[in-house]
Amino acid sequence: MNTSAYYTAAAPHLQAARAAVEQHRATTGNWQISDIVDEAGRQYVDLVMEGGGVLGIALVGYVYVLEELGVRFLQLGGTSAGSINALLMAAAGPVSAPKTDWLLTQLTAQDLQEFVDGDDDARDFVRVLVDNGRLLRYLWKGAQVLDNLTQDFGLNPGTVFHDWLRGLLDERGIRTVADLHRLRTLTPADGLRRRTGEVYAPAQPIRVALVTADVTTESKVVFPEMAPLYYAAPEQVHPADFVRASMAIPGFFQPYRLTDLPGTGQPGGPAWEAATGYCGPVPEAVYFVDGGILSNFPIDLFHHHYQVPACPTFGIKLGLDRSAPKPAEKFTQLLGGILNTTRHGHDYDFITRNPDFRHLVSYADTGRFNWLDFSLPEADKQALFAEGARAAADFVARFDWAGYKQVRRQLLKAFQVTDAVSPSTSIT
Repeated sequence: MNTSAYYTAAAPHLQAARAAVEQHRATTGNWQISDIVDEAGRQYVDLVMEGGGVLGIALVGYVYVLEELGVRFLQLGGTSAGSINALLMAAAGPVSAPKTDWLLTQLTAQDLQEFVDGDDDARDFVRVLVDNGRLLRYLWKGAQVLDNLTQDFGLNPGTVFHDWLRGLLDERGIRTVADLHRLRTLTPADGLRRRTGEVYAPAQPIRVALVTADVTTESKVVFPEMAPLYYAAPEQVHPADFVRASMAIPGFFQPYRLTDLPGTGQPGGPAWEAATGYCGPVPEAVYFVDGGILSNFPIDLFHHHYQVPACPTFGIKLGLDRSAPKPAEKFTQLLGGILNTTRHGHDYDFITRNPDFRHLVSYADTGRFNWLDFSLPEADKQALFAEGARAAADFVARFDWAGYKQVRRQLLKAFQVTDAVSPSTSIT
């Protein structure tokens, strides 16, 4: 599939973003969005991406515009579609290399409809969902997929997606967590530094944070860092397994089931309690579903109250933030509202309690697209890519790095005064 049409659709927004950068330079003499740079003048930020099924194409458009402006990404995190993009970006190459071309090529070459890999009844029911059919059709088609739900706990096995992602990572030489960590470990040779001149090369690999939900212990799980709880040899796990767990939309995809946990039947102990708050015995098996049921936009993944960051954590949301009341005049609308409230409640609460994050979040207006429509027409995919590009351009025009750091310094003083957490003035 030719990707040029996607870039053409995004061209006006890229032009607007470049004009915004020039306006910043004309006004302030420079354009700075981070204090971590490299020898080529590229600036580095962290990135968190929201989940949203096929709407994730907009995430690639957002990344494209920033990369064209010389922005690169360090820590990467997300849920569901956001976790897919985060892992692919992490695996695509060194942090200094642009990722959009490879990501877009893989996405456009794959027929997304193949990810709906259930039987004929399951595919028919999905089509009714996407077409917003009448209640009678829901009930009729729903009766035909009861065995999928009661026996398999989902309409689609998710095998096609899992194999596709494993194949892409294998092509990049990423077959284990150890491989991912090697790629994500910075050295002085990478040329990153702080604006003060200090070399930036953390001893630990740059984090990739993929959020899923362990419904067996009722835990929010972040992979790969919490993999030692679930795997006897966590460094040898294929990273695609983590994303398969993160994208298991309840009912739509079968849960990701894991057995043979370390210490099965024994008390979980301090490691489990510290990581998840779970105090019981290690289960014989756990079921993972889409992390979006707990945190669809985990913007707090890289947040530290007691640090003024050396680079910001940008966030890209798929949809406008509660811009209008949601109708609940039909049972299906009510169910949708319940699902959305569950998916977004924690994240809305975090942003409300930490309003400084409003400086960091972009919104792609994806409301006219159905997030479960894996048969989305090519023109709609291009429109989604362009919408992500528009969100990036709007963000570039308004983001003030110096102003944001000042806000964080003021918050740091407030936290120190109130003893909200242990005092620290470290800059990371």
